[in-house]
Amino acid sequence: MLLRKTALVVSLVAAALFASAGTATAAPAHPTPAPAAPEAFAAAAAANPVIVVGGLSGIAVAYEPMAARLRADGYRTFIYQLPGLGLGDIPTSARAFATYVDQVRASTGAATVDVVAHSEGGLVSRYYLKRLGGTAAIGRYVSLGTPHYGTYVANIVAFLGLGSCAGVVACQQMTIGSAFLADLNAGDDTPGAVRYTTIRTLQDELVRPTGNAVVNDGATNVLIQTYCPLRVVGHLGLVLDGTAYTIVRGALVDGPVRPNCLAL
Repeated sequence: MLLRKTALVVSLVAAALFASAGTATAAPAHPTPAPAAPEAFAAAAAANPVIVVGGLSGIAVAYEPMAARLRADGYRTFIYQLPGLGLGDIPTSARAFATYVDQVRASTGAATVDVVAHSEGGLVSRYYLKRLGGTAAIGRYVSLGTPHYGTYVANIVAFLGLGSCAGVVACQQMTIGSAFLADLNAGDDTPGAVRYTTIRTLQDELVRPTGNAVVNDGATNVLIQTYCPLRVVGHLGLVLDGTAYTIVRGALVDGPVRPNCLAL
């Protein structure tokens, strides 16, 4: 019976909650060069490398559409797949991410990198920044649909009679009121000189309430529908949607929030 419960919660949490598809490795590799970039993209090519951080069960290839947009804009882009697909302890994933950041910096010669993180990947990245001294290595932090203050979707697993997420540690840590989130959110939400941006959508079916996807203390918190009220974007759609990408692109150049509501 326990095995059946565990299998069900993994499929609920890992497949339904933050599902994506495909395969890739987490080791840094030089990104495929973009076609000859116009002069407008020269600054991006010389800017910080960008690491796209996946979410719970987020296999790396699911983030290729986002990475392809960044490469087309001239950015040196990498994708980080969470260890064990993010089912385990978030601080442990953050320590592995710290090693990955150092590898990307060494392979590119860059002093700092920028981070675009989806869902649980935003918590992994924030833990690295706040608890592992990552602020010296990160210039800009952008989260997409990250449950910074938890989500009732994780809490509901207990309601289904499966106990405390049937032992899925990351699920436990993303419940509203968890000890992990209490520690992560104690004190300053935005340490260091990092520029913090959060992006969320009203149609996020997995981060509820959607207001829990913001952080305090000077971050730029962007709700897509404030600017584009007719735009419908779901949780996984945040890494596929053209409008969301225009917000990411603006954040990476410290620009104003000016989403393109018609972007594909």
